[in-house]
Amino acid sequence: MMAEHIFIARNNRQEGPFELSQIQAMVVSGQLSPESLCWYEGLPEWRQLADVFPSLTSPRAAAPVPGVPAAVGTATGRVSIEIVESEFYQMPRLILENAEVVVEAGAMHYMRGNLAMEAAAPSVGGFIKSKLSGERAVRPRYRGTGELYLEPTFGECHVLELNNEEWILDRGAFLASEPGVELGVFSNKAMTGLFGGEGFFQTRVRGRGKVLILAPGPLERLELRNETLVVDGSFAVARTPELQYSVEKAAKGLFASWISGEGIVNTFRGTGTVLIAPVPKRFLTLLREFGGVKALIHGISKG
Repeated sequence: MMAEHIFIARNNRQEGPFELSQIQAMVVSGQLSPESLCWYEGLPEWRQLADVFPSLTSPRAAAPVPGVPAAVGTATGRVSIEIVESEFYQMPRLILENAEVVVEAGAMHYMRGNLAMEAAAPSVGGFIKSKLSGERAVRPRYRGTGELYLEPTFGECHVLELNNEEWILDRGAFLASEPGVELGVFSNKAMTGLFGGEGFFQTRVRGRGKVLILAPGPLERLELRNETLVVDGSFAVARTPELQYSVEKAAKGLFASWISGEGIVNTFRGTGTVLIAPVPKRFLTLLREFGGVKALIHGISKG
């Protein structure tokens, strides 16, 4: 069954399902490489073809030329990212010059110029994962020359520059990326996904290029060197995959955690990097506080 329902990630899109013989033919013809990502039902996360199917060969594949970096974006295109500031909001502005970007579904505010949007239907597996993770199953691609404005936000937008790196993003943190960035899925352990606030699946980004991410406030970069970071809340916006992420009791014993007032905490162990936003922007804080008061008044009025 597995060999008849294999999905691959190509050009930031999920394609398939394919049979193993079809995958082998695409590798031999050069349409895929052993490093291409694949997934099938039962595989915990997207992995390289060579890891899952060691027998695959690529006779036409050539070794990379030393000193020549991988291309970012399209061959002749260019993407610039600006953050338009107002008194209350931030609004991302993406300037495309014969280029393309992948954008979170529903994030487009307006666009001008010669831009076209393309969205591919998700697979059954991708649709199920989107329901479990809370992430969108489809992320449209915008191509051409023009300006693309994303939805204004009370939060804070940041540009993450990838140089053959890999990051795991908090749920809802992804906004847009260049085509040199490969989008995938990272699977959390069952208990971690249930109680950690991040969900069972998170967005994984890797490769070269810009990634636009959303955070509740200013980012702080924490470098861990065989250390442990304990976070009471969901303000860890991104982490490198070398770190072990788990959800644990704040103190030894359930009763001790309960009386401490902390309960369950998010824990990161090992050597790697975590981006946290410990202090949300004041407008976002006011909105959350006002929203809570509004809900309380609404509940009383219905009582």
